[in-house]
Amino acid sequence: MIETVAFAQDLIRCPSVTPKDEGVFDLLQTTLEGMGFTCHRLPFQEDGTERVENLYARFGTQAPNFCFAGHLDVVPVGDEKGWTFAPFGAEIHNGRLYGRGAADMKGAVAAFVEAAQNFIQEQGDNFKGSISFLITGDEEGPAINGTKKVLEWMEEQGEVMDHCLVGEPTNPQCMGEMMKVGRRGSINSVLTVHGTQGHVAYPHRADNPLPRLVKMLEALIADPLDNGNEFFDPSSLSLTTIDCGNEVENVIPGEVTAKFNIRYNNIHTGASLEKWIRETLDKVDTNYSLKTRISGESFMSDQDILTDLIEKATQKVTGVQPERSTSGGTSDARFITHSCTVAEFGLVGQTMHKVDENVLVEDLQSLTKIYQTILTDYFNEAI
Repeated sequence: MIETVAFAQDLIRCPSVTPKDEGVFDLLQTTLEGMGFTCHRLPFQEDGTERVENLYARFGTQAPNFCFAGHLDVVPVGDEKGWTFAPFGAEIHNGRLYGRGAADMKGAVAAFVEAAQNFIQEQGDNFKGSISFLITGDEEGPAINGTKKVLEWMEEQGEVMDHCLVGEPTNPQCMGEMMKVGRRGSINSVLTVHGTQGHVAYPHRADNPLPRLVKMLEALIADPLDNGNEFFDPSSLSLTTIDCGNEVENVIPGEVTAKFNIRYNNIHTGASLEKWIRETLDKVDTNYSLKTRISGESFMSDQDILTDLIEKATQKVTGVQPERSTSGGTSDARFITHSCTVAEFGLVGQTMHKVDENVLVEDLQSLTKIYQTILTDYFNEAI
């Protein structure tokens, strides 16, 4: 019998910092196979990248297939001396489970495992449909060898998801506050303005790229990108660094680089924003180079049975009606949205990626009840 808190502790004690596995996928696979799931281990690797473990597991063969998606990789712990409790010790103090991954998101994986176990035991032979897990070890990293490749494998195998629940930590401060029904897109840009190096005493013999860069950046941030809409906040452009590698005061640099990120709503696409960036820069100066990378397009999920059941189950267990939000960063839901309706609901994310990451034990237990309620209501209503 799997119990959420104890299983979350076992998962946390595997120090699976991206892209390392450290036995965490063996643990999950053995557990799911013991519950009757058919498991497929899916390691992927591209040239220049690390090998990453992934897992797709399914109980049942019939439709509909309700999938739970998530990740078992975690971010580095930073300075371990700053932690009150060992980051991979999974200790419980004053009703809180401490450890890297407790909130993001080994706790949610453990909760869904127990929820699935309890549901399968309750339903027995009456269960018609399938429950599956899509778990990656490459969510916190470059996301090259993770969920995206698993989805490609699933398509090749004829594996179809009807709905997918991603267990990312969605609640800002307390359980039940928020689900995610979409995500903003993200485009990263590296702008290099070219000039001619020279002595500061003879500026006419040089071409200083810094004043031109300032004007270019001013043009980019002069006006809001948009005013947002019903489900999305306004898009935002954030300057993140300016660097010319100049360590002295008496040399005009030959070039200068600025980096910036745009988090955008569904008014835009990555392609439309890249076009806007280039057109805006060209009005100021053309002696530059620009590199862009789109890490995910914005998307909005259908508001259907999945979002309704998350709301209903959350209200039943916590008494709170969750807000339907698109806030925050990106997640692997940006890949899954192309395969089926997807929504996100998990634990409180206040301490994710922080020193002393932790979750309330009570929240882990509540999340298990919410997930189990969703499964029960889904298969009662979807079949």
